[in-house]
Parts: sequence; structure tokens; C-alpha cells
Amino acid sequence: MPTAVVTDSTAELGLARADRLGVTVVPLQVIVGDEAFEEGAPEVTPERIAEALRQKRAVSTSRAAPAHFAELYQALADQGATSILSVHISSQVSGTFESAQAGARSSPVPVRCLDSRQIGPATGFAVESAVAALAAGGDLDDAYDAASARAATCRTLLYVDTLEYLRRGGRVSNTAALVGGALAVKPLLGVEDGLIVPVARVRTSAKAIARLRSLALESAEGPVEAFVAHLDATERAETFAASLREELGDRLVGEVRCQEIGAVLGAHVGPGMVATCIAPVLDR
Repeated sequence: MPTAVVTDSTAELGLARADRLGVTVVPLQVIVGDEAFEEGAPEVTPERIAEALRQKRAVSTSRAAPAHFAELYQALADQGATSILSVHISSQVSGTFESAQAGARSSPVPVRCLDSRQIGPATGFAVESAVAALAAGGDLDDAYDAASARAATCRTLLYVDTLEYLRRGGRVSNTAALVGGALAVKPLLGVEDGLIVPVARVRTSAKAIARLRSLALESAEGPVEAFVAHLDATERAETFAASLREELGDRLVGEVRCQEIGAVLGAHVGPGMVATCIAPVLDR
């Protein structure tokens, strides 16, 4: 493997998909009470995190340490990698990218770290574009450019039942326009330049989901891939994904992926969240 690809667990690739792609996933941590667990541990499934949040237990998250990345890059080099691309969640909401950069300083092979400026599945789409570029014969720089371009064109939108969880984690410092009346509205948010920002104030969840769908469709001007994520809102998410699939029609490449979000992101958005990522296909 001349160029290895690394990402973190917030990319929502899932271990099976990451394995098929040949991507190494670094798990972030979830802290419940005073106990820390790596994402994917049975103690911090999305279902358990949703229940802990409902019970108002203390739930927080933590990045992987620089030493973890340094050890991983060394191991990949030992396995034959001659360069490494490390693609991560926005540096505006997590220190993961900073940890990756710090770990890269001691790597025996060149490492390029990419701040996706995205949150969730959009980072995963960027990773997939990097893998495709390498499979087509590209090098480290080609993979970096492909991932960067894909991340920049993705649109991430999310509906949350309440801003309480995002406020607890300090992830909505730039959404002051919504905070004052947060409990009186159903917040619709987006990701812009790596930050979570307000998109709309909607009075009911039904209207919020309808607005979410219309904004997603507006983003799909050409061939796109689509992802729907949720936390403890399976029926709502599956219904949303089905309607998105129908309305995208010929613009949709593949199926709308629909799955429950991981525990790390789930800890910040809370139960009832539904998000969508529209990812234009750039390599056709």
C-alpha cells in the first residue's frame, strides 16, 4: 500500500465499509460520568448514549491523543506504506486534526493531514474520493486534492429536537441568533466552513423535516450521493430517506445511505436528530 488512508470514527464509514475501502479508522472517545470508552465499545452504543442523555447523565467526548496517531503512522509505515493521507472532522469543533498533525511530525513517512471542514458523513465522502483517486493511479497529492474538493462541495444539514446538547458541548457558539429562543423552536442547522450555523427557525418538527428535505434537494443540481443519519429516530429517518430517494430521482447515484449516527456525534446532537449530507459526484 504505497499511500495509506486514515480517518476518524466521526466520518461514519463504519468498520465494515472502512475495511472494504482499506481505510484505517481512529476511534474517538466518549466519556460517560467518569468513565472513558473508545467509540464502538459496547458500553457506548448510540442507543446507550441516547438513553444516558435522556437521563441527564454527564456525557462528553474527547479526541485521540497525538501519541495514538504517531503510533498508527509508524505501524502503517512498518506495513509498507510510503505515504499517508489523514482526513478528519473539522478543526472548528474538534481537536482531532490537531492531534493528527502532531502525530505526523514523528512519522517515518510523509503524512498529509486534511481538515475536512465538515462533520459526519461528509468527511466519509471525502475519504471515499481519496481512495478512488488512489485506485485510479493517483499519488498522495492527488488523493489529498480529491478529498479536499469533495468535502468542499458537500452540504450537511441537520434537525435537532433541542439545542441543549450542542450548547452543553460548546458546539453552537456561533448560533447566537437561535440560542435565545432555542426551546421555543425546532432548530435547523448546517455546516459552513467547519462550523455549525443556524439555517432556519421552524415551529414544528414536521415543518423542520420538510424544510430539511427542500434544502437538501436544492443542493442536488447534478449527480449526487446522499446520506441520512439519525440518533434514536429510525422511523423518522427512514421515511425521510425514502422521500429523498424518490425526489432525487435520476440525480441520485447509488442508494440513500441511512444509518444511526455514532456515539461521539450522537453525544452532541441528542435523541431525535436527523441529518442529511448531499455529496455531488465530481469524478464523472
